[in-house]
Amino acid sequence: LRHCGTDIFCRRPPRRCPTCGCSLRGAGLPAAPLRLPSPFRHGHRQPRAFLLRPTAGTFLECFSDSSAPPDSLALFSGVVYNYNEEGVRREETGWEQCISISLVQPDMFGLLQQWDELLEEFSAGEAWLPHRYNEHDHNCYTYALAFVNSILSTQGKRQMSKSEFTERFVVPQTTRASRYLTLHQALTENDFYIVPLPAGEEQC
Repeated sequence: LRHCGTDIFCRRPPRRCPTCGCSLRGAGLPAAPLRLPSPFRHGHRQPRAFLLRPTAGTFLECFSDSSAPPDSLALFSGVVYNYNEEGVRREETGWEQCISISLVQPDMFGLLQQWDELLEEFSAGEAWLPHRYNEHDHNCYTYALAFVNSILSTQGKRQMSKSEFTERFVVPQTTRASRYLTLHQALTENDFYIVPLPAGEEQC
């Protein structure tokens, strides 16, 4: 909510402004509480998407561990395909909290119909045998991006480099998630997280 020239983040709407102590009842529309949507999605309910999650645990559990690399993958009919030292894995659980990046637009009817078959065929390739896995340069991200590029090729479109895909699609989502996690961390330690409004913005 917004009051006293600040954005006030909290887990439960307060009756009084934590900055000035005034009652928030009748304080106007800006002081009405708004719920921030979570940037995380249930991965098994995100069809045809590129998903990110921490290697172990969940984002909310691991928000202080910036060294934990994410897993990445493509999704297939509720079953998550990802690649590690065991080869391509097909998982029906374990991806309940992810960053989701949609890969197929609703008007791409042909691709919607072929997606499952294309992913299964791609995953059977020799490039994804267990012994080829390398944590640094032939990993889950390599697998997912290679599948994305195989789709682009079938559509006659230019393939993307890892840096281009990351910058265009991954960074905006992870930046949003990072802000959310900053709030989450602050509100595990305090009842309120108060941020002054930028200069010139309308204040209450």
